[in-house]
Amino acid sequence: MEEYQKAQASHPVVWKYQGTNKLGDGALERINIDVQTGEGLTDRNLLLAGGRDGSLSFFEFGKFEGGIHFGRKCLPDLVWPLLNKSQVECRKAPGHIWRPAQNTQWMTSGISCIKTFGRHGTENEGSSIQNALVCTLGAEDRGGSVFVINLTELLEFCPNRPILRRNIDEVATFNCTIWTADCRSDGCHAVIGTNLGAALVDLETGVKSWLLCSKSDVLAQQLIHSGNVVLCGLRNGAIVTVDVREKQEGFSARHASHRIQHSTLDSTLGKSTKQWFKLSGNIHPSHTIKMPSCIACLVSLQFDDQYFLASSMDGTVKLYDHRIIQRGAVQTYEGHVNSHTRLQLGVDPSERFFVSGGEDCNLRLWSLKSGELLFEDKLTNTVTSTVCWQKAESFNGVQDERRSYDNVKHDSLGAWLGSAEGIFYMDWEL
Repeated sequence: MEEYQKAQASHPVVWKYQGTNKLGDGALERINIDVQTGEGLTDRNLLLAGGRDGSLSFFEFGKFEGGIHFGRKCLPDLVWPLLNKSQVECRKAPGHIWRPAQNTQWMTSGISCIKTFGRHGTENEGSSIQNALVCTLGAEDRGGSVFVINLTELLEFCPNRPILRRNIDEVATFNCTIWTADCRSDGCHAVIGTNLGAALVDLETGVKSWLLCSKSDVLAQQLIHSGNVVLCGLRNGAIVTVDVREKQEGFSARHASHRIQHSTLDSTLGKSTKQWFKLSGNIHPSHTIKMPSCIACLVSLQFDDQYFLASSMDGTVKLYDHRIIQRGAVQTYEGHVNSHTRLQLGVDPSERFFVSGGEDCNLRLWSLKSGELLFEDKLTNTVTSTVCWQKAESFNGVQDERRSYDNVKHDSLGAWLGSAEGIFYMDWEL
């Protein structure tokens, strides 16, 4: 069965959506949400897209009954595999996506991160996603900002009205660059990665508390251990473990200082030399590791968040087990191409495969377990920088989550990809 699934995944089908240029090259998030209507709860599928140019847009796909019935229809064009016209006509397209009229909101700077979370202090029998966290990078004359979008209100559509603008709430501003963020599923707090360190933001009050102070930018973050710990990936290649339960008010508050030792390879001498760097915050020094270059992405596995993928800007991609992190990686993945770009890794809902774009404009797909590179080809003329899949946690509550995934209609579970050329959809037949 596993070999059959790898064989299928090694032959993906990729479609590009018309009219989506530069809309999803900063961040993408696929959202499944239950909306109360006159006929009861209705399942809706949304794609929230952020551009590096500061554009923030959303689309609806899948079933459209009771959904968006105005705006622009974006149609898919097959870009892979390369087929003649008659062969293309025989392929089943994934369906169009709707972009509501006047729905693009221009933010003050580029979109650096989009995450989703539930409603504060509530539990729903259906989808728990009610809100989206959006962060802006910042510009020369201002720092980055943290926004929250109420997705339920967003879906109360009225034609020819600025839908996004009236549903965005700015909860916090920073006097620095915001590179990344992650948030707890309950929506109470978000962790923010900046060029000054890592901060915790109360999403209800906007109060900021600094968790980590560092002269090396925090370029990637991932909450683990039920949101009690955050992994912070630094520009100097370190991945540090920070406890978010203890926080300090204000950037100048006193933090515990740490000298972290790491080894670097001297290429001229061909041997490793030991160096030190200083950090302050609620750090677990014994759980600090060092990758060869700037950290580009951190992604934990939903079925067991002790495992996480990490990539650095020299093309290194590794899988770690946080419990035995000092023993090194448990799996290494070859073939990734990167030198200076924050490229996302996207893990499929079954957590059997993951995908990423490369600086050579190739798209690659690996087997998470075996480390095999299953697919590699150039599909665009620009770098695919963003990836999102339906989260595995969407299947929580089912005794066998992977079996639940396998039984779900697969055409709703493909990957969404973003580059300057537009938004793409990738899937394969099971």
